[in-house]
Amino acid sequence: MKEIRVALIEDHDLTRVGIRTALQQREEITVVGEAANGNEGLKLLLATKPDIAIVDIGLPDMDGIELTRQLKASIPEDGQGPKVLILTLQDNQEAVLAAFAAGADSYCMKDISFDNLLEALRVTQEGNSWIDPAIARIVLKQTRQAATPATSPSSSALEAANSKTVAIAATEPEYSQMLEAYPLTDRELEVLQLIVEGHSNAAIAEKLYITVGTVKTHVRNILNKLCADDRTQAAVRALRSGLVG
Repeated sequence: MKEIRVALIEDHDLTRVGIRTALQQREEITVVGEAANGNEGLKLLLATKPDIAIVDIGLPDMDGIELTRQLKASIPEDGQGPKVLILTLQDNQEAVLAAFAAGADSYCMKDISFDNLLEALRVTQEGNSWIDPAIARIVLKQTRQAATPATSPSSSALEAANSKTVAIAATEPEYSQMLEAYPLTDRELEVLQLIVEGHSNAAIAEKLYITVGTVKTHVRNILNKLCADDRTQAAVRALRSGLVG
């Protein structure tokens, strides 16, 4: 497996040491540095340019959302900077949607198992998003609320997040008709469920006893049928439409 260079930004000493120690036991993971606050974390990321930054959302000086926003803003349009995996204890709408808007790539609750954290790192490294199911449901809930103006939050940060979330989950006028015309097969629904749960193509292939090439074909068909640009959009639309639970 390709090496994944990781930087860890977490203010809680025991949590940071625990994650670092666990990651260092894996041959494919290299921890390039760590920081206990946002300002030092941003300097670390700009200096080391890791593949993935694991960022606590609740940092003491500059929170993880602002750190992500500044990091993403520093990357040239034609460049490729670190991907950001947000770790959070906050499952409220404002925090989740603001993280979306800031440009984070993956979203995990802090009670995630280590095996799932490794899976999230692998999925993120592949250029996909790993979204904790609890967080995906928050996005789904907010997407539904966004359709009703009276329930729209007033927070400016959340409003900014809403614009991106709606872009992720928006349903084109032809979507329902296309889904009726080209329904998902049972196998595609199985693959879609595993996508929502955050599994990579390799993990899906292993679980369903099929080849990675076959998984890629199913994923391509699912994206086409759901009018989705990527796996994240497909996952949110699957939850929104009730295709998966």
